[in-house]
Amino acid sequence: MRYSGRRKVAGLRREEVAVLAGVNADYYTRLEQGRETHPSPQVLDALCRALDLGPDAREHLYRLAGAAPEGTAPVSPAVSPELRQLMDDYPHTPAFVLNRILDVLATNALADALFSPFRAVDNLARTTFLDPAGRQFYARWDWTAQATVANLRVAAGFDPDDPGLRRLVTELGEGSAHFRTLWEAHQVRGKTREPKHLVHPEVGPLTLTYQAFDVRDAPGQQLIIYHAEPATPSAHALALLSSLHATARTAGS
Repeated sequence: MRYSGRRKVAGLRREEVAVLAGVNADYYTRLEQGRETHPSPQVLDALCRALDLGPDAREHLYRLAGAAPEGTAPVSPAVSPELRQLMDDYPHTPAFVLNRILDVLATNALADALFSPFRAVDNLARTTFLDPAGRQFYARWDWTAQATVANLRVAAGFDPDDPGLRRLVTELGEGSAHFRTLWEAHQVRGKTREPKHLVHPEVGPLTLTYQAFDVRDAPGQQLIIYHAEPATPSAHALALLSSLHATARTAGS
């Protein structure tokens, strides 16, 4: 295990972290430097408490130490026909499937309409950092950027040598100084229940809640479903967006 980046508890020296965790300072130094690679679960628990790690950062630390229950098998890019059919059966709400590194593996029609301002929707990190539409589309762009990078850090804990992740990080780092700064901060956080605040050029502001479901027969895939509260301006805007794009598809067929 090798720790790199800032400690969660600002200002603590190695010796202080070691005391709080109840371990020898030399042993803790070896952990940070990657010279001790097999810490026990008890040591990991103590470090989590000493560093005041949240649930996502705690799981990330365990994965880095090779002690996480989750495997690191590659995530399949194939979305089952049954799941695609389920998504298409929700015509009034955007639905899409992501892998751990935020590749968009499948979308339904309303998700296509929602993401239509972007040149391509193959990865949500690219839409955030590399597509000019991102800063207008994500009303809370700074928050979205931080959350996106924190999600990628979670993915790195599952498989830091994933070639897809390495290529993505290189591409984002070369294209965005803001990404580089956030990536070096080493913040780790999974998906939250925070509403999505979006601005679509055709229908205006949207406030959408969402649910994320693990795809049981495809570990590493998640089904994301956005939802607007009934009878709100966002619900009316989403319905208008659906109608506009349904009309456009009919006219183009």
